[in-house]
Amino acid sequence: MTIKVLVVDDSALIRQILSEIIKSEPDMTLVGAAPDAFVAKKLVLEKSPDVITLDIEMPKVDGLRFLEVLMNARPTPVVMISTLTEKGADATLRSLELGAIDFVAKPKIGVAQGMAEYHELIVDKIRTAARSRVKKASPAKAASVNKISYSGTEKLIAIGASTGGTEAIKEVLRTFPANAPATVITQHMPAGFTSTYARRLDSVCQMQVKEAKGGERLLPGQAYLAPGDKHMEIERSGADYRIRLTDGPRVSGHKPSVDVLFNSLCKSAGNNAIGVLLTGMGSDGAIGLQELFNAGCETFCQDEASCIVFGMPKVAIEKGVAKQVLSLDDMGKAVMQTVEKLSAGSRL
Repeated sequence: MTIKVLVVDDSALIRQILSEIIKSEPDMTLVGAAPDAFVAKKLVLEKSPDVITLDIEMPKVDGLRFLEVLMNARPTPVVMISTLTEKGADATLRSLELGAIDFVAKPKIGVAQGMAEYHELIVDKIRTAARSRVKKASPAKAASVNKISYSGTEKLIAIGASTGGTEAIKEVLRTFPANAPATVITQHMPAGFTSTYARRLDSVCQMQVKEAKGGERLLPGQAYLAPGDKHMEIERSGADYRIRLTDGPRVSGHKPSVDVLFNSLCKSAGNNAIGVLLTGMGSDGAIGLQELFNAGCETFCQDEASCIVFGMPKVAIEKGVAKQVLSLDDMGKAVMQTVEKLSAGSRL
């Protein structure tokens, strides 16, 4: 299948670079390059693109407003083109809330050279978007927060996700109560975006959410997000669990890697860990979840119907290492019910 791509960007240079990248790929065809939302709307209606690359900062009507209208009127897979600034990161995360599939960050300097170097990343994200499930943007709904009581051996929850994961993680965390077990999260995301993402999660969750800095003791009621340029591991330190950040090579194609997080928990926490693998392209996390499963841990995977991209969970499910396969709506409640059950067992 040839992927029809529409480029929307107010920068003539970026339009030219993206157009050349798309035209160089045998499985893609460029159906247009729009300088603003008005031209983009016309081309969407005329060309019915399979994927749109969309700049956030545009004159007249900005990318977020165009995206919001698009997702309500004619849902289409969108890859956002954003900037590596705090303001850009916040707007990018808002675009994911509105229904964008993924994003590519523009280089701060040397745009022409930088975008050319991003060639493979850009086309991979376009291909992923073309295979994704697009849903209309929905208004925020109140989370049903679970009330739990637990004591005894300390439990840890580990969550891994990639494409589509920013919203999936938010939906799961919003159901966790303020006294939920310490939760560690690896989401595939570049450096410069994870601190902003952690703050956005913290603003809507009962738990306190923060970007991991390294050396922290894991505490109930706290959730820790791996920074975008480091692997996050969990180590045992006496009776405590602590975070260790490392700057090694990519694992399973990623840094941070879900496999690294899950494998470290298998060694440090044994069957006190609970593994959750959510939407994402590729297979990162499947081997780590298998290790947790083999160690006797409870393991959860998001089901195909509720995934934006059914890649990572699919691989784990095919390996037979998911004890429960659930929709995103049911995931948080089920994890908390498992915490309650395991904690009750530890009190016997």
